[in-house]
Amino acid sequence: MSKSGVIAAPKSPQRLEFPTLSKQGIPLADLNVDEIVERQSYANNFSREESCKKKQQFHPSFLEEAYESCRKICAEYAKTFYLGTLLMTKERQRAIWAIYVWCRRTDELVDGPNAVYMNPKVLDRWEERLEDIFEGCPYDLLDAALSHTVSRFPIDMKPFKDMIEGMRMDTKKCRYENFEQLYLYCYYVAGTVGLMSVPVMGIAPDSSLPTQTIYSAALHLGIGNQLTNILRDVGEDAIRGRIYLPQDELAQFGLCDDDILAMRVTEKWREFMKEQIKRAKFYFKLAEKGASQLDKASRWPVWSSLMLYRKILEAIEENDYNNLTKRAYVRRSKKLLTLPLAYTKALSAPSLVFH
Repeated sequence: MSKSGVIAAPKSPQRLEFPTLSKQGIPLADLNVDEIVERQSYANNFSREESCKKKQQFHPSFLEEAYESCRKICAEYAKTFYLGTLLMTKERQRAIWAIYVWCRRTDELVDGPNAVYMNPKVLDRWEERLEDIFEGCPYDLLDAALSHTVSRFPIDMKPFKDMIEGMRMDTKKCRYENFEQLYLYCYYVAGTVGLMSVPVMGIAPDSSLPTQTIYSAALHLGIGNQLTNILRDVGEDAIRGRIYLPQDELAQFGLCDDDILAMRVTEKWREFMKEQIKRAKFYFKLAEKGASQLDKASRWPVWSSLMLYRKILEAIEENDYNNLTKRAYVRRSKKLLTLPLAYTKALSAPSLVFH
């Protein structure tokens, strides 16, 4: 496993030189991703009808209402992503909306308006409720949409449980000693979304890459997105007492928590941020390997997410790396220009995307 040790950079009399950071995180085998992929691929060998026989059946009008509720939430809170889902088949659209809503509700347990009431028992009950969803016994309308989704697609429960584990980390941990620890957190709260989504989005019939590689790319997109969220929100998180940056790497650049809490944008901070942004871009590059290997109708929202999150990193650079007192925004005009570019990428054949 790669360690986040120092790799010496060539010295130059013209400018300060700082160590280059390791980009590799935890091996996927240690996260048991192989097991998830195997179970989800194995489930594909069984007909959906056989799977549904084991699940509670819902009245069509009830299901329609459940999925419509998910659609409205996705359309309101994830406008660009929602737009991309409109190219999918109806069944895949609804499934992705249901997964999005469950993930959002899970995140809001810790970061939402009722987070002040959070305690370990809340997350324990939420995990029990997840198990009921997979057993076909939903608690409410939104749960019912996900319950129906997991009966129609070969979706494993482990990524959902891992996301809940990420929420537990947020209630107990507000500092990360090194990148391995931070990577694990990013996997729990964001990488898991890719593992949940691939069975729904589907893999292109003409894809030449191994299934494992495509799942890994989906996971890496989540890692890149979460690292970008962290870099965008450093100042806001610090106000809440949370610093999602590797402590050992801060020290390598002569920085500490006090520099962040004081909101000081120094040359050391700028050099540190340049390396952190390089790392996030590294994971987006890995994600590209799988984005055009998905089913053609499912690629646009993935490429849109990848390209727009890169724009956030560019916005941080344009702000002269001040993400302590200034929030990085992607202007609406830039978003609108990015969407057709993402659509063009989505049209590329899997065999041609790297040529």
